[in-house]
Amino acid sequence: MADSTSSERKQFLIGLTIALLGAILFSTKAIVAKLIYRYGVDAVTLIAFRMIFSLPFFIAIGAWKARTAVPLTRAEKGQIVILGLLGYYLSSFLDFLGLQYISVGLERLILFLTPSFVLLISIFVMKRKITMLEWAALGISYLGTVLVFVHDARIGGSNVALGSLLVLGSAISYAIYLLGSGELVKRVGALRLVAYAMCVSSVACIVQFFVLRPASTLIQPMAVYGLSMINGFFCTVMPVFLTMIAVDRIGAATASQAGMIGPVSILFLAALILDEPITGIQLAGTALVLCGIYLLSKKRV
Repeated sequence: MADSTSSERKQFLIGLTIALLGAILFSTKAIVAKLIYRYGVDAVTLIAFRMIFSLPFFIAIGAWKARTAVPLTRAEKGQIVILGLLGYYLSSFLDFLGLQYISVGLERLILFLTPSFVLLISIFVMKRKITMLEWAALGISYLGTVLVFVHDARIGGSNVALGSLLVLGSAISYAIYLLGSGELVKRVGALRLVAYAMCVSSVACIVQFFVLRPASTLIQPMAVYGLSMINGFFCTVMPVFLTMIAVDRIGAATASQAGMIGPVSILFLAALILDEPITGIQLAGTALVLCGIYLLSKKRV
């Protein structure tokens, strides 16, 4: 009995570690983007390179899953195209645009409000009733983000407002994607849906690049290619795999709570790599957001 309990505990800790690693890697994309921006690369080019390097992996995953899965209906294909454009193309594009103007710490906090946007859309669009605990969680989360926003606005001026609005649009777009994919993921499967949606997003980003930029823009310093490979594989493909493995091992609720390490890790990584200062206000705001999201995640359980 003791051996069984010990084994279960070990498997849980392995799953938790995988979830934490996935959350940290996904958050790190903001830091990699900031490093790429130092070479004069714009958001259109940055996201195109990201998708160029990640697309082969998602094509391989999609092809592998398609071999044994039930063929998609025309309606399901249409839904996947819409979700891919909304959840990964538009959301990613707005996010990287916003990162040109705000710190990675503020960007991560705004994106971390996505679960609360899902809840708010459920309230006003789907007419769902929520508890006082959920209202309190929303209030605490938004207070933390406003605290960090005001702090950054004093330093960055009007550009911080523009960047924050762009990232806010990214978070809302992804929240709509999550709500829209709820039923589809049950029929198609999580890994297959992500792979197909990412393929749609990748094609859209690459087409957008060739429409808006000359092909000569593909010629960049070697450092940009190297950072883009990191962005595509370690900050895009790997987090998807790691999160799916973690959900399988420890469940979606626990994996979601493990994701709360994102805003904390990004503050310290940004200070270490980008020399962005860590202030008491940033730490307080981050703590409030984490507290609010923790309350929301506990309610789901």
